[in-house]
Amino acid sequence: MTRPIPPAPAPAPVVALAAGRPAAGHGGRVRPGLRKQATARLFAAVGLAGAGVSLPYWADPYTTATAARVLALALLAVSVSVLTGDAGLPTLGQTAPFAVGAYTAAILAGLHHPLTTLGPVQLAAAAAAAAGCSALTGLLLVHTRGTVYLMVSVAVGSLAVTTADQWTSLTGGTNGLTFLPAPRPLPGLGGLGTDRAVYWYCLTVAGLCLAVVWLVLRGPAGMLLHGVRDHEPRMQASGHPTTRYHYTTHLAAGALAGVGGGLLVTVQHAITPADAGFDVAAIALLAGAVGGRSITGTVLGMAVIIGARDVAGGPLAGHGPALVGGLYLLCVFLLPDGAVSAVRRVPGQVRALRARGRARAAAAAARIEARP
Repeated sequence: MTRPIPPAPAPAPVVALAAGRPAAGHGGRVRPGLRKQATARLFAAVGLAGAGVSLPYWADPYTTATAARVLALALLAVSVSVLTGDAGLPTLGQTAPFAVGAYTAAILAGLHHPLTTLGPVQLAAAAAAAAGCSALTGLLLVHTRGTVYLMVSVAVGSLAVTTADQWTSLTGGTNGLTFLPAPRPLPGLGGLGTDRAVYWYCLTVAGLCLAVVWLVLRGPAGMLLHGVRDHEPRMQASGHPTTRYHYTTHLAAGALAGVGGGLLVTVQHAITPADAGFDVAAIALLAGAVGGRSITGTVLGMAVIIGARDVAGGPLAGHGPALVGGLYLLCVFLLPDGAVSAVRRVPGQVRALRARGRARAAAAAARIEARP
């Protein structure tokens, strides 16, 4: 009678991963390099969070208001980064849902109703209206790729600005909607009457939205999206509905841009067609290019761009689009993977240079010792 052959044990790395432990091939320990990277990222995140929360205490009111505007535009830039970097759909048309969300929040604020003056109600309505706009434009955009997608998105953004400029009865035309009341963050509270309160409100909303985006991109949905971006025909051959994935991403990015538009109305108490022009779309795309598919990098890129534009606004008045275009060209040629990726490569390059120096010194010492 033969004895049954027991099943072969699973490889040690597989067992370790299934149990939630490090693989045995590494001695049950996390590699020092990975531990250092995780620690550095944790300290960087804590430092950025601390600087963001405490900014109104050490910055002047103008800087605080500018930072709140940066947070609103950062949501637009992250929506562009998700489409361009994670989905592989380069776009200049996210200003369309951005404008729809901004005008929706502005119209609700202008009603002066206790319900419509609530900030969460305005932002929810802005996100819903922006998602509806993306649902309509996405029916055409998701069937295009590459340069065609980019050009069609430019047309979509231009059409949104033209509509806002011509629909005077609803949008106020060129003058826009101005002198809007400050929203109330919660029922029973007063309006956001100071720059500090507005900034903290924008920081809270932007932090929650960006956290949700980060969690989604780190999960299975992000992996599927990256697979479609890297090799769409292979994903289609595997049975994945790639067009549906792109359409869903288009809707989510539109809703995120709409929330950014609602925050912009909260910051400046007004909205005009110029707030969703082509230069704003170019700035959002540039911030995503600087960030290099990183949410934190995109936010920091938007802060750098807005700061540089405002600082250079005096001597270079009227040349803002040219400045943004020059920055974009420099970023494409000098930082193809984004500034954040370039900074992350610096420690490795420094270690490589040190290793080369030590090797050259050792070789020189060996040559000296080999001399008669």
